[in-house]
Amino acid sequence: MSGRARRPARRGRGRGGWPRLRTLDRYVGLSVARSYVLVLMILLTLFSVLALIEELEDLGKGRYRLGDIVAFVALTMPRRALDLSPVAALLGSVVALGGLASAGELVAMQAAGISTRRVGWSVLKPGLLFMAGTLLAGEFVAPPLDQAAYVRRVRAMSALPAMLSEQGFWARDARRFLRVRHVTAADVLGGVEVYEFDDDGRLRVFLHARRADLVDTRRWLLTDVLEKQFAPEGVTTRRLPALAWESFLGREQVDLLVLPAPSLSLSDLYRYVGVLRAGGQDPARYELALWQKVSMPLATGAMVLLAIPFVFGLLRVASAGQRMMAGTLAGIAFHLSNQIVARVGLLLNLSPGVIALAPVAAVLGAALWLARRPY
Repeated sequence: MSGRARRPARRGRGRGGWPRLRTLDRYVGLSVARSYVLVLMILLTLFSVLALIEELEDLGKGRYRLGDIVAFVALTMPRRALDLSPVAALLGSVVALGGLASAGELVAMQAAGISTRRVGWSVLKPGLLFMAGTLLAGEFVAPPLDQAAYVRRVRAMSALPAMLSEQGFWARDARRFLRVRHVTAADVLGGVEVYEFDDDGRLRVFLHARRADLVDTRRWLLTDVLEKQFAPEGVTTRRLPALAWESFLGREQVDLLVLPAPSLSLSDLYRYVGVLRAGGQDPARYELALWQKVSMPLATGAMVLLAIPFVFGLLRVASAGQRMMAGTLAGIAFHLSNQIVARVGLLLNLSPGVIALAPVAAVLGAALWLARRPY
């Protein structure tokens, strides 16, 4: 026997250690991925049914029929799935790890020399894929389907011929055409253009206003107005600081014609915020939606990290029902805190980035604090 003592192999890296870890990653990753999909489908079905019930309140408005409602709910399902992804990540991880713990597999892994952190990394790997999928779906899949859903809804519910886009809308009534470039709120429009034609189809009046504020039911106050009147003898141009304008649009019609901020993609929101700032409009609502889309993948990863100390520490000996209850309560608390912080932050004029990232930072801090505790 040699006089030099043989070094002990590192735990998990001895002969056959790497294949064993790859097998562990594959086994745990598949368990977690299956739980993600199962939980997401259950949540998506539940919330889609609730959305269907909510839409039934508008049944019969204009030409809005049951088929239109079903199509609207179906087209908005991808965005709904994105909104539910952090909660689905938490519950899916808790269900997967809880199943492994109930079967004694987590104990067997630790007895084989695999650390808790290494098992946690195996759980986080599918979580990283889930985060990437959330980011890609939020940019390329959900926004076009969401916008198509709202366009169909507008055409069915509104008697006004209209066309929606990411940067406002076109609307028409008799001989007048209205273009709105920016919508800050239902009663504040920016970049308003009005084209009025005569009975022969010739342009008679053109108006451009930097801003329009709703005064009463259908009367708008245009600010910083450029007016051009076209007549056979020539064009008359004048600039006015303000002008009262009787419109065919009221608050309800504007509400209907405005695409909600969450239906825009990340890149569209970034451009739209820049356009609003350049036009002197308040971009807070759209900037918040932008930061919420940025924070969504981060929230998903933070929820996965939170699930690991949940199962290994606080809920190690809990039943499956108790784990699900704890995970559900944590998910509800995160969702409610997101909504409350967003509304309070906008009222207090706080930075949209801080508003969107604060709940994520709180979850991440809680996960790291729980991870430091001995199991």
